Amino acid sequence: MSSEPQDAVADVSVLPLTPPQLAEARRMRAAELFEQRGPSSEVARAVGMHPESVRRWRRLWEQGGVQALRRRPATGRPPKLDDAQVEAVRTVLEQGAQAHGFEADLWTLGRVGVVVERVTGVRLARASVWRLLTGRLGWSLQRPRRQAIERDESEIARWVAQEWPRIKRGR
Repeated sequence: MSSEPQDAVADVSVLPLTPPQLAEARRMRAAELFEQRGPSSEVARAVGMHPESVRRWRRLWEQGGVQALRRRPATGRPPKLDDAQVEAVRTVLEQGAQAHGFEADLWTLGRVGVVVERVTGVRLARASVWRLLTGRLGWSLQRPRRQAIERDESEIARWVAQEWPRIKRGR
C-alpha cells in the first residue's frame, strides 16, 4: 500500500489521445500481433482497421520494423515566424491598434501585417496573417457593432419609457 491519500490518486486526470496518437497506438498494437505471427485479417479485427490498411502496415513493418510504423513529424515549409516572434507579435497586438499609430482601435489583416513586419522584419501575405491570427495565436474574427457616434443612450431610454408606450397604445 502507498502512503498517499486516496484523493491524490483521484485527482490525476489522463488526457484523451489525439487522433494521430490513437492511430500510432493502433499501429504499435498491430506490430505486437505481427510479431506473434497473427494473420492480417485477425490483426485487422483486433485493432479495428480495414484489412488492406493492416496489410500495408505489415509490409512497412517487414521492411523497417516497429520504427517504420511510428509517427513522423509533419512535412512542409517551416513557418516564417518562430515561436518567440509569434509571442512578440501577440504582445504587441494586445496593446491595441491605436497604440501603433492607427486611427481606430480595430485590427485588420493589413494592419496586423504592417505591425508584424515592424516587429519581426518579416513580410506576410494576407492569407499568412490570417493563419497566424487564427492558427498560431488562436484568435477569431470579431466584427465591431456599428453604432452612430451621435447615439445618446439617455435619450433612447427616455423615448422607450415615454414615447413607445404612447405610440403602442394608439394602435
